[in-house]
Amino acid sequence: MKTDMILAGVGGQGILSIAAALGSAALTNNLYMKQAETHGMSQRGGDVQSYMRISDKPIFSDLIAKGTADIILSVEPMEALRYLPFLREGGYVVTNSTPFINIPNYPDTEVVMKTLQALPHHVIIDADTIAKDKAGNVRASNFVMLGAASPFIEIPFEYLEDGIRAIFSRKGEDIVEMNLKGLRAGREYALEFTQKA
Repeated sequence: MKTDMILAGVGGQGILSIAAALGSAALTNNLYMKQAETHGMSQRGGDVQSYMRISDKPIFSDLIAKGTADIILSVEPMEALRYLPFLREGGYVVTNSTPFINIPNYPDTEVVMKTLQALPHHVIIDADTIAKDKAGNVRASNFVMLGAASPFIEIPFEYLEDGIRAIFSRKGEDIVEMNLKGLRAGREYALEFTQKA
């Protein structure tokens, strides 16, 4: 098993928490994992991306070459477009439909969405609304996104749940449960979406 994914978004959207949950899920279940990230933490709203490679065999590089990523998981639609050249043929783009308009020349959102909808393998999800409705807090939207990508990640779903428990247990059971609800709601949406497609 192997999954190479690019996590993309902007500062403050929880990309690093997604990466931490994935990393914990991999390492506590004896999988190999390499991660490389780029982020401007000093500027909330700056672009953030993380390469995440998980396998049951040793991994020798933390970088993902263009045209080889299995998944682009983006918590913001324009950032999904930015990393499209990295997606392999047959790979999935999983993105939040809610734009984070943080630059004056943000592209026309209708054009962005049409471009993403034209991709052969995609899940576009309103993670903010689902997080609010199903988890009770929009702050769980990043884990709604991870849940939506989970059918395409070669890790048992319960490993991802355990990853969330591991990184949030110190913050209390309410935070753990909120994020687990978000994760499960995102997965449910993606499974329904892909069955209809």
